[in-house]
Amino acid sequence: MLTSLYVRHFAVVEGAEIAFGPGLTVVSGETGAGKSLLVDALMLLAGARADSGMVRAGSDRADLTAEFDLTELPDARDWLQREELDEEDQCQLRRVIRAEGSSKAWINGRPANARQLGELASLLVEIHGQHEHQALLSRSHQMALLDAYAGHDTLLARVRDSALQWRELGARVRKLSGGDDRDQRIELLNHELGELEKWTLPTAELTELETSHKRLANAGRLAEGASGVVELLDGEGEFALRRALGRAHAELGKLAVIDDRLTPLLELLDNAEIQLGEAADGLGRYAQDVDLDPDRYNEVDTHLAHLHELSRRHRLPVAELHDKLDALRTELAELEGAGDALEKLAAQREQLQRDYTIAAGQLSEARFTAAARLDIEVSALMSELGMTGGLLRIELEPVAGDEPDPQGKERCELLVSANPGQPPRPLRKVASGGELARISLAIEVATLGKDTVGSMVFDEVDTGIGGAVAEVVGQKLRSLGSQRQVLCVTHLPQVAAQGHAHLRVSKQSDGDATRTQIEKLDAAGRRDELARMLGGVEITRETRAHAKQMLERAQSN
Repeated sequence: MLTSLYVRHFAVVEGAEIAFGPGLTVVSGETGAGKSLLVDALMLLAGARADSGMVRAGSDRADLTAEFDLTELPDARDWLQREELDEEDQCQLRRVIRAEGSSKAWINGRPANARQLGELASLLVEIHGQHEHQALLSRSHQMALLDAYAGHDTLLARVRDSALQWRELGARVRKLSGGDDRDQRIELLNHELGELEKWTLPTAELTELETSHKRLANAGRLAEGASGVVELLDGEGEFALRRALGRAHAELGKLAVIDDRLTPLLELLDNAEIQLGEAADGLGRYAQDVDLDPDRYNEVDTHLAHLHELSRRHRLPVAELHDKLDALRTELAELEGAGDALEKLAAQREQLQRDYTIAAGQLSEARFTAAARLDIEVSALMSELGMTGGLLRIELEPVAGDEPDPQGKERCELLVSANPGQPPRPLRKVASGGELARISLAIEVATLGKDTVGSMVFDEVDTGIGGAVAEVVGQKLRSLGSQRQVLCVTHLPQVAAQGHAHLRVSKQSDGDATRTQIEKLDAAGRRDELARMLGGVEITRETRAHAKQMLERAQSN
C-alpha cells in the first residue's frame, strides 16, 4: 500500500508531501490545476521516461519519493530480497530528475536502474487512465488477467515447466547431434584438454609455482641483500651490531658488579647476543643457498606464460583453469557417447511432450470457461458504467504449430464494442482514453481480489460521463477500495463524494510565479469542494446543501 508521496520542484509543484491511507482517495481540482501530477509522479517512480520539462522552472532538479507498506505484498518482498534491496516490510522509491534531462533512481536508498523500478512498481501499483502505455493494451497482460481471474496458477506452472524443460532438452539434443560441427567440436576439445592437462595445476601447486617464480626472478637481489644484512649484524666493521652488543654487555657487566639489580638486564643482553648470532648465521647460510639457476627460472617462466595465454583464450582467471578441465571432460564424454545420450534425451522429450499436451489441454479448457464467464461479468459492468449496449469478448486464438509453448496453446485478445450494433474489435484499436479507463475499472471490479497489486490508480476514469452513471462509477471505485487501495483523479462530484479521503489540488499565482498546492480536506472542506464541483464559480446555500446531502448519502453506503 502507498503510504506517502513527496514531490519537490516537480512541474508547477514547489513542494508537497501527501500521506495516503487505505480505501478510495479521490483527487479533485480546477482544470489546469495539476490534478494528474500525482499520477505522473507515480509513473516516473515506476520507471517512465523523464525529461527536463518536468523540472520546475528556475530549479536545478525535481525530487520524487514514494513509500509503500509491504505487509500484504509478498511478491514485492520476494522481489526485493532476490535483488538484495529488501528493508523489512517497508519500501521507498526515489527519483531525481535534473534540469538538463538526466535522472537517477534509488530503491530503499540504493541505486537502481529503470528496469528495476519498472519490475518493482508493477508489483506495487497499477495505473489506469488516459496514458499511452496502458498495460491493458498488452496482449500478454490480457492473458495474465484472464489467468488471474480463473485462478489456475498450478496448472499454468505445469504447462510452463513442461515446455521449458522440453526446450532445454531440445537444445541438448542439437548440441549432441551436431554432425560435422560435432566432429570439429570433439577435435577442438581434445586439443584444449591436451593443453590444459599439460599446463594447469591444482591451487596449491599453482601457488608454489608462482612463489618459486618470484624467488628465482629475484635470486641475485636476495643473495646480495642477505649478505649485506650479515655484514651489518656480524661484520668486521666497528659499527656491526654484534660488536656493539658485545661492548654494551661488557659495560653493563661492570655496572652489575656495583648494583646487582642490573643482573636481569645483563641476562637480556646475553639472550640478544645469542639470537643475533643465530640470525647472522642463518642469513649467511641463506645467502649461500639462494638458487641462481637460470635454466630453472626459464622453465618456470615458460610455464606461467602458457598459463596466462590459456587464461586469455578461455577468458578465465589462471586459478580457475584447472576447474575448466572437468567441464571440458564432461562435454567430451557426452559428445563421444552421443548415441546413448540422444536415445535417453529423445525418450525424456517424448514424455515431456505428453505431459505438456495433457496440461495444456486442461489449461485451454479452463481458459475458455473463464473467458465466457468474464465476458458476461465485464459486459454487464460496462453498461452500468455508461457504456450501454457495450460488450467485451475474450478471443482465444490457437498458437500455430505443435511445439510446446510456456504460455499454453493459445493467445488472448480483448475485443470490445462500445456501442450497440457494432461488431467487437481489438481493444487496442478502438477504445478511447475514457472508454479504456472504464473498461479497466470494469475488469478490476470483475476480478476483484484476484491480483496481488496493493494500489490502483485511475486517472480521469469518469471522462465523458455524468449524472447517475457517474454515481455508479464512484460506487464501483468505492467497492474496489474496500479490498484495495485506490487513488482516483476526478472532475465529477458524484465520484468525489464516494471517496474515503479527499485531496484538493489548487493553483495559486502571485504574478511572478505559479504554484500548485495539494491539501487533504476535512468534512467541511469536502462539502465546499463538492459544492464548487456542482455549482462552478458562484456557490449558493442550496449548492452547499446539495453537496452535503450527496456526501452524506455516499458515505452512508
